[in-house]
Amino acid sequence: MDFETISLRDLNGMTPFERDALPFGVIGFEADTVVKTYNATEARLSGLDPKTVMGKPFFDIVAQCMNNFVVAQRFADEPELDDIVPYVLTLRMRPTKVRLRLLATADMARRYLLIER
Repeated sequence: MDFETISLRDLNGMTPFERDALPFGVIGFEADTVVKTYNATEARLSGLDPKTVMGKPFFDIVAQCMNNFVVAQRFADEPELDDIVPYVLTLRMRPTKVRLRLLATADMARRYLLIER
């Protein structure tokens, strides 16, 4: 499974250890955007301690640079979402080009944002 082919069902079925082993960042949240999943790869690459991220509203507290119509608004507006978006992260770091994968479906509460650096 890689960044482009992994599915919501794959992500939901993984153990935290399996998600931590993925080579890209994985952030999971529900409609309230409170972070429920934050893998080790994302913690290492972002420099954010999972203890400071888990349980916080992702777009309001953790990643305000994604609180816009390109990312956050799409999760709010689109119940079915599987898209890869070129993006530049700017919060707490030098501008960093990444690819984001936005994953959501109406029949699963957990949504995922994947970050490939």
